[in-house]
Amino acid sequence: MQPNILLLPGLLNDASVFTEQVAALSTVATVEVGDLSNAETIAEMAASVLKQTSAKRFVLLGLSLGGYVAFEIMRQAPERVAGLVLMDTTARPDTPEASAKRKVLIELAASDLDAVTEQLLPLLVHPDRMNLPAVRGVIQSMASGLGAEVFARQQRAIIGRPDSRPTLASITCPTLVICGQDDLITPPELATEIAEGIRHAKLEIITQCGHLATLDQPQAVSALLLEWIKGNKFSSNRVELGSQVVL
Repeated sequence: MQPNILLLPGLLNDASVFTEQVAALSTVATVEVGDLSNAETIAEMAASVLKQTSAKRFVLLGLSLGGYVAFEIMRQAPERVAGLVLMDTTARPDTPEASAKRKVLIELAASDLDAVTEQLLPLLVHPDRMNLPAVRGVIQSMASGLGAEVFARQQRAIIGRPDSRPTLASITCPTLVICGQDDLITPPELATEIAEGIRHAKLEIITQCGHLATLDQPQAVSALLLEWIKGNKFSSNRVELGSQVVL
């Protein structure tokens, strides 16, 4: 029987951010994508995902905002996580400077979400791929689909996220940390900090890749995930089989 994998998307992302990875991972696992659009805080997002997922135990992957939620799941229900992937994220709390910028974007989004997307695009993806339909088009589609209210709710949750550095040492499951070499939001040094804080964590830096690695370098990300999943031999005696579903 196959393992279950639960994917958690980033800010103003839906399942589309994982399209290539779902296709690749579905060859070896049962895949779910969590919904982080309705809860008000990181803790509430984690509790909601844990309640909704069909799997009793799973391999957990968090991208960006999804990484903050993944850290919280490791605090709320570590026994349910067979393996952990943290991608383009940070264990640190928000800085006052970052929070101030988020509040400005929340105000702008209320009247012009497209302008916010245009401001964020250069920070989210590698400049060589920023204008590709498979990158820009997907980001714009996800943003318009989720809308300004979700953006504001998620940004406020990010502003209030806790410092996860003190709990890194308590993570004992197999862990993979992935970061784009050109990530401008959570650069490689923050990924290194996470990997060094978790015993036996494996760190992978993807070249020519920005913050949304799953869109920037989808094949490279999928290859790393497949290799890691197969290498750890996650099996049905560790993870219960569920059905493939997008929550």
